[in-house]
Amino acid sequence: MKKILTIVAIACIAFAIPAQAQVKFGLKGGLNLTNLSVDGINNAFSNKSGFYIGPTVKFTLPVVGLSIDGAALYDQRNAKIKGTDETIKLQSIQIPVNVRYGVGLSSVVNVFAFAGPQFGFNIGDKSKILSEMAGWSLKSSNISGNVGIGATVFSKLQITANYNFQLSKSGEVEYINENGDLATGKMKFNSWQLGLGYYF
Repeated sequence: MKKILTIVAIACIAFAIPAQAQVKFGLKGGLNLTNLSVDGINNAFSNKSGFYIGPTVKFTLPVVGLSIDGAALYDQRNAKIKGTDETIKLQSIQIPVNVRYGVGLSSVVNVFAFAGPQFGFNIGDKSKILSEMAGWSLKSSNISGNVGIGATVFSKLQITANYNFQLSKSGEVEYINENGDLATGKMKFNSWQLGLGYYF
């Protein structure tokens, strides 16, 4: 049911875009600098870099400086469990939908700020039993938010930097706490992202 509501929401946004909007297609990719946090566990994870890549589309609206962009990205985020050889890897398809406001600095460079929701669908391992912890499990879907800045050069090349923060948990970790009891902590993969895109 949650997936259906997400798809309906994306469709509503698409149909709400005015017909006179200018549309550009492109490709984007970049680096994920992940910070895995789990309730009740401190300093247990060594964060590792990941990446994202996929097609993107931008709708320039008939309002000065305003546009909307969307994408369908393969996204990978990793975190190593300290003291073990185990790595928790989140592999997903991420669909960001961002509202952008830009200002032209010259005929060559446009700078912009953006924010919006992001819908994720897990396509990797969803659970695993660990030796040092009882195990971890990932949800099939999650919702996060984006906020960031960027610049476009010659209306083609785009550079962005943003923070992606989880609005819902990515999964759960079961572990033995300091009292020797089995405990469960909510898992969130927040990430700083550096991106590069090209519009055709």
